[in-house]
Amino acid sequence: MRYARRPHHREHHHQGRVGWLRAAVLGSNDAIVSTSALMIGVAASDATTRSIVLAGVAGLVGGAMSMAVGEYVSVSSQSDSEEADIATEKAELTEEPAAELAELTGIYIKRGLDRELAEKVARALTAKDPLAAHLRDELGIEPHSRARPLQASVASAVSFAAFALLPLAGLLVAPTAWRVPFIAGVSLVSLTVLGALGAHLGGAPKLRATLRVVVGGALAMGLTAAIGHLFGVAV
Repeated sequence: MRYARRPHHREHHHQGRVGWLRAAVLGSNDAIVSTSALMIGVAASDATTRSIVLAGVAGLVGGAMSMAVGEYVSVSSQSDSEEADIATEKAELTEEPAAELAELTGIYIKRGLDRELAEKVARALTAKDPLAAHLRDELGIEPHSRARPLQASVASAVSFAAFALLPLAGLLVAPTAWRVPFIAGVSLVSLTVLGALGAHLGGAPKLRATLRVVVGGALAMGLTAAIGHLFGVAV
């Protein structure tokens, strides 16, 4: 008797994207919101188009550098903490292997295994790679989710610089009388697409993620427009 061949089961997980995805989404979202808000605030003060473009370019360069440095410092701190935990675990495995084996067994018992099976699993994983077993099951550190400062820094800076061009593009195609609506419109549409894309890549609900970035961006642009109109100071 011939049996039908079962299709290969493939699972798609998003955890491996967390590091660079978080940095890229943060950088692109901040680029659109901060650059458009800055330009709208200047435009609302009746400034010249040249002044608005200058403000946008300055926001692009300064923002990209700020995001790069901020991400690098932040993720480097996380990486340092992970390295310290790994060094501690290595020392404990060398000095107290029996205690570490008992600790690993206890972790599996708490997760639902009976003691006999938990001991077998702990011994098998310890024989294969004790450090990897403890990093994964005791500390929650996986190789694919380790902090990568340079990756996060580059992703954040590049995404900021790229998406900050969108409000500038909206300004360059807008009639003088419609500068603020054009910048805001391009920015809100971009935020909508960005929110949906980020949710798709991360496997999150699209509507909630989209509303979060669009509402936040609209509030920021509205506030800076009000300030620019209120003071009416040309830059």
